[in-house]
Amino acid sequence: MNTENHGLSIGIRRVNSDFFLTLKASGKLTHEDYEIITPMIDSALTEVKQPAIRVFIDGTELDGWEPRAAWDDFKLGLKHSNQFEKIAIFGNKGWQKMTAKVGAWFVSGEVKYFESEEAALIWLSE
Repeated sequence: MNTENHGLSIGIRRVNSDFFLTLKASGKLTHEDYEIITPMIDSALTEVKQPAIRVFIDGTELDGWEPRAAWDDFKLGLKHSNQFEKIAIFGNKGWQKMTAKVGAWFVSGEVKYFESEEAALIWLSE
């Protein structure tokens, strides 16, 4: 039996006195993954009163998106673009760095790519 592991997990991470929204992506994301995670992210961000959300995205296990899922990701980013102060993308694939640069065009806050989890968390805390 071949097991296909993919999806997004969402959480809150505290580093010293700073809190971050965390997303961990794994496998090749599908439209169905976004149908499940989008309402969770929408709900989590509903109560935020100011654009001060800092996000840590772990993409080290991400293999990419199906075409419709890539569109879902883009729409989700646009919907909440004004709520993000900083987004750190921790990854290990060259295309992720380019994705971070393109994503920065559509988000009001800063977006940076890191190959070091520690460096990403330090930048988010600054």
